[in-house]
Amino acid sequence: MVLKDTLRPSESEGGLSGLIRAAVHIGALLCDGIGDAILVRGEPAPGACLRLGFNILQAAGSRIFKTDYVACPSCGRTLFDLQSTTAKIKAATQHLKGVKIAVMGCIVNGPGEMADADFGYVGGAPGKINLYVGKTPVKFNIPEAEAVDRLKDLIREHGKWVDAPATLKQHVFWVGGGTDHPEESGQIVGSHRLLVL
Repeated sequence: MVLKDTLRPSESEGGLSGLIRAAVHIGALLCDGIGDAILVRGEPAPGACLRLGFNILQAAGSRIFKTDYVACPSCGRTLFDLQSTTAKIKAATQHLKGVKIAVMGCIVNGPGEMADADFGYVGGAPGKINLYVGKTPVKFNIPEAEAVDRLKDLIREHGKWVDAPATLKQHVFWVGGGTDHPEESGQIVGSHRLLVL
C-alpha cells in the first residue's frame, strides 16, 4: 500500500503548515503499521518533499538513513547549555547512520527519558557529564569540555563509529543522474536537479 499526500499550501498558511500536516497524516499511519511506501508531492518545493519523506520514514522507524537524536526540553535541573551542546554532538556525529544518541540535561529524569538510545550524554553534576550505553551508565564525572570527544571514543569502543567522508557533508540525491557536483539544493546541472538532504 502506498501512502500519498500532495502538498497544496494556501497562501495564508505557508509551506511549513503543509509539511507538518503531511508528516502527521502519513507518519501516524506508518507508526500504526499501515502502508509500505510513501509518496509526498509538492511542486513549489520538491526538495522539501523529498526531505520530508525521508524524515517521516526515519521517525516511524521504517527506514533509517541518518543519526537520530533525542534531547530533553530543558528545565531548572539542566546542568549544561542543552542547545549548544546538542549542536556540538550533532556536528561530531551526524554521519553515523542508524545510531541513536540521547542528550539529557540531568540525572533525575534523563536516564528514563533516553528511551531506546544507543548512547546517552547526561548532565551528572555542574560541569560534569555521565555517558551511557543504552540505559547503563559507563563513564562518570567527565569534564564538560572533554565530554563530546569522550562520547566519540565510547561510540568507537562499541563498533558504531565510522569516519565521516572528507568531502560529503550532507546526503546528496541526484534526480535523473548527472556527474557534476553543485553544492546547493535545487541547482540545475544540465537537465538534472540536485536535492540535498
